[in-house]
Amino acid sequence: MPNIKSAKKRVKVNKVKTAANKAANTALKTVLKKADTATGADKAEVVKVAIKKVDQACSKGLMHKNKAARKKSQLAKKLNAAD
Repeated sequence: MPNIKSAKKRVKVNKVKTAANKAANTALKTVLKKADTATGADKAEVVKVAIKKVDQACSKGLMHKNKAARKKSQLAKKLNAAD
């Protein structure tokens, strides 16, 4: 354990931020998985939600902008292939 006050605070802050990032990443993975497995008429709506979540993750710094662009492109490609 750290002895310095600022280091103690960093430990606490990092713990909170790690939990928030983990929750956000898990939610993102779930949405992406749902978009991959979606079929039928609701496919377009599910992909739209997934793209929005990818943009949000990118803006929060959870995902690099190039990775976000690649994921969105992959989702759009799968949606267009399904039609």
